[in-house]
Amino acid sequence: MSGIFSARAWNKVWLYRKTFLVGLGNTLETAAIALVIALALGIIFGLMATSGKKVLKAISRVYVEFFQNTPILLQLCFLYYALAFSGHSPGILVPGFTALGVYTGAYMSEVIRAGIESVPKGQFEAAQSQGFGYISRMVHIILPQSIKVILPPMANTIVNMIKNTSCLYIIGGADLLSLTYSFVTGENTGGAYAPAYLLCGVLFFLICFPLSTLASAWENAIKKRDRKEVV
Repeated sequence: MSGIFSARAWNKVWLYRKTFLVGLGNTLETAAIALVIALALGIIFGLMATSGKKVLKAISRVYVEFFQNTPILLQLCFLYYALAFSGHSPGILVPGFTALGVYTGAYMSEVIRAGIESVPKGQFEAAQSQGFGYISRMVHIILPQSIKVILPPMANTIVNMIKNTSCLYIIGGADLLSLTYSFVTGENTGGAYAPAYLLCGVLFFLICFPLSTLASAWENAIKKRDRKEVV
């Protein structure tokens, strides 16, 4: 019954379609909360990296290098089991979106740092000469100019984060991939492997492909506009 052309398998998937929709909803919920965490950490550590202060830059660098160079699965398992063995386990969702947020925050930080550094130094000097403090310079002058550089790679980072929600499967989450696995191995629902995993992939594709396309189109439009400005 597991064949991709099995009418019986597809019928079973259709009958239990709410399972996949619940998984999709949980994936989007986890991604949304993780995104808030990632943006907050990205802004904080991105500003620290461009603050010009060696201590803050060093702290930002350690954060970025550590989380970018260790697997998200390892970070997720460590957080989940550390909380579980401490006797303060908050369930699966909290370690899930926390680990995803902290991991993605390291990439957001680099995106924001690169965006800030793309602004000509003359803008920093001009703002400073006008009496703007560091935060005021960033909020009113630098970040508005760097946003066009930040947004396209940020969209790609969000796409990767959505795909990384599938890592919650390792701790028995309720995300899309986890519920798909539960479906294909369930006593009453098992067997429809190919249709179930195909549907899971299609749902991920329907979320991620438009975002990736938007990011690429946005980046190409910016490059095109910049070339016209140079000419």
